Amino acid sequence: MRKTVHRHLGKMMAGAAIAVAGTAVMVGITLPGSAGADASGRGPAGAEQAGSGQGQEQGQTAVRPGVVEQAPAQGDKGTGRDPLTDDETARVERIAVNRQLFGSSENVEGDRGPQRIGVDLAEPEENELDDPTAPRRADVTLYDYRNDTLVTRTVNLDTGKVERTDTQHGTQPPLGRDEMTEAARLLIADPLGAGLRADYKDATGKELTSPDQLTLNSMVYRATPGAQPGLLAKCGEHRCVRLFPKVRNGSWIDSRDLVIDLSARKVGTLG
Repeated sequence: MRKTVHRHLGKMMAGAAIAVAGTAVMVGITLPGSAGADASGRGPAGAEQAGSGQGQEQGQTAVRPGVVEQAPAQGDKGTGRDPLTDDETARVERIAVNRQLFGSSENVEGDRGPQRIGVDLAEPEENELDDPTAPRRADVTLYDYRNDTLVTRTVNLDTGKVERTDTQHGTQPPLGRDEMTEAARLLIADPLGAGLRADYKDATGKELTSPDQLTLNSMVYRATPGAQPGLLAKCGEHRCVRLFPKVRNGSWIDSRDLVIDLSARKVGTLG
């Protein structure tokens, strides 16, 4: 009786093994691509040829790798409300900063010429809203550190002439990259930057000597009348900034209590 049970059990196991093997062969034949592949990327022996034949019978084709097309070349001149091209931006900057403005103004480093803040496509005039042939204009925004003046010059791209010049005091747009870099340079060199330098050395084991070692974010700082010490009292009239520096590919460094007055080229502390 015991032998009979073992024989029946052996037959059942053998039948199951044959069924599994048959299923595996079917899977190897019918699955597309690399399904059922071993670690080398090949399918079971003979399955690749069988699978290939099956694919041809069903009209299957290999999937080709995707192709990334290059962006079309940028033209010298845009049309309508198209964004300004690089050529247009460079051209209106040259037109906006004429010889007189260049000689009478200073940038963030104290050199001649105003500080570039931004160049944007100007909004059309009210009577041009529905005119498809309206001229394209650009607003060139500049900051004159000599007298803390925000200068906006509107240039007509068709005629190449400055149509309007607007000057404002006490208006402080977000800072540009060059301004943040100069603020960091002033802070690193100042005695009040000792904490920044120490934190950087703790984080990296290296001395902090250049803004290039930091990733910079910033916000414009305005003084609250009567609440700030004398050094920062003019912030708002002066161009002042709070920096949020970060070790490149590393941690943030807290310098929220420090304010850099770019107009006066001095560093102050809050509280």
